[in-house]
Amino acid sequence: MAGQEQVQPQRGRVAPDEPPAAPDPVSPQVGARKAELDAGIDSVLDEIDGVLEINAEAFVAGFIQKGGQ
Repeated sequence: MAGQEQVQPQRGRVAPDEPPAAPDPVSPQVGARKAELDAGIDSVLDEIDGVLEINAEAFVAGFIQKGGQ
């Protein structure tokens, strides 16, 4: 198959002369829900950090499978 060229499709590229699309505006309800979820995630991460500071080895041992379980 000599002489044939392979053409690679260009996906997800924006033409240089087009500005990027602006994100959709977020409603106040969505923003409040996101803030609530972010606070919950931060709380869980803080709890994990606290446990790791006290005893990281015991924390990790809780996730290790023993005896093919």
